[in-house]
Amino acid sequence: MSDSCPSTDCKVAVITGGNAGIGLALAERLLTADQTVRVCLACRNMTKADAAKKALQLSHPGSHVDTLKIDVSDVQSVYSAADELKERYSHIDYLYFNAGIMPNPSVDWGNFFRGLFSTKVVHMISTGEGLLMQQDSTTKDGLRAVFTTNVFGHFILLKELEDLLSKQSRPATVVWTSSSNAKKAAFSLDDIQHENGYEPYASSKYAVDLLSIAINQELNSKGIYNHVTNPGLVMTNMTNNIMPSWFWSLFIPILILFRIVSPTMTLSPYNGAECLFWFFNKDPSKIDVDKKYHSSATVLGNRFLRQEKLTYEKDVPMQLYKKLVAMEQTYRRKYKRD
Repeated sequence: MSDSCPSTDCKVAVITGGNAGIGLALAERLLTADQTVRVCLACRNMTKADAAKKALQLSHPGSHVDTLKIDVSDVQSVYSAADELKERYSHIDYLYFNAGIMPNPSVDWGNFFRGLFSTKVVHMISTGEGLLMQQDSTTKDGLRAVFTTNVFGHFILLKELEDLLSKQSRPATVVWTSSSNAKKAAFSLDDIQHENGYEPYASSKYAVDLLSIAINQELNSKGIYNHVTNPGLVMTNMTNNIMPSWFWSLFIPILILFRIVSPTMTLSPYNGAECLFWFFNKDPSKIDVDKKYHSSATVLGNRFLRQEKLTYEKDVPMQLYKKLVAMEQTYRRKYKRD
């Protein structure tokens, strides 16, 4: 356990999946922007988390970096991590829901080659729509792994930390990492865990978009503001699970050219973190909560932010929210929460 935050003036940022990729790049950018911010790397693998902490402290001497064990696919782990955060900090200013999985991704090669020579090639490559398939699994709680990791585990953490987020005069920011692959057609209110289908990742990311809308309706009055982001196509371990690294090395020059029509080809974790970092030191109450914020880059590599209106059917976000509240209450009883 680390020492507690010294005062309410100290800003605290918790990043799930903060030991690598976009999460680690975000931590680096936060510490570079403000040497007084306290960054908590909330990770499943503590060996990697400790290594990331040491690297950050070496590159940012005097920085405040904490680690926290959490597996957002494990409901009990989420409750335990929430209790630990309540003991450590008097408040949380930034909560970045960045951890996520796309298990056993495979490429539909038939669609790939058909799309490669069609007018849909840019959309297909930038979003993965019609291109990616995944095989999901079941957690020890009997839940689907992708849904629990990308959506439900983070939802429980948010509910548990409401008091820490609202316990200060300034508003708190919650940022969800969504995706270009968020797909309305993959999501169903009758199957929110996507047990029937081969696009659990696309379904979970669309659920994140919907959930943010409903959470804002419920929590803005408490000074808690949710926003969804799209880091774009970034070369991370998740990406390398789709295609081997040698493939991406050959393909990257083409992807850079694609930025002319699809600037979300961010490629590097530093670029991908642009949309998450953009919220730092901004008043979230003055930012449009009905938009999705996209990390983008020009062919020359200049970073910028794009905004896009979230589209959804009326009442669907709140229906999803109510389903998750009911699920959370069930697991709270299971683990004998007070």
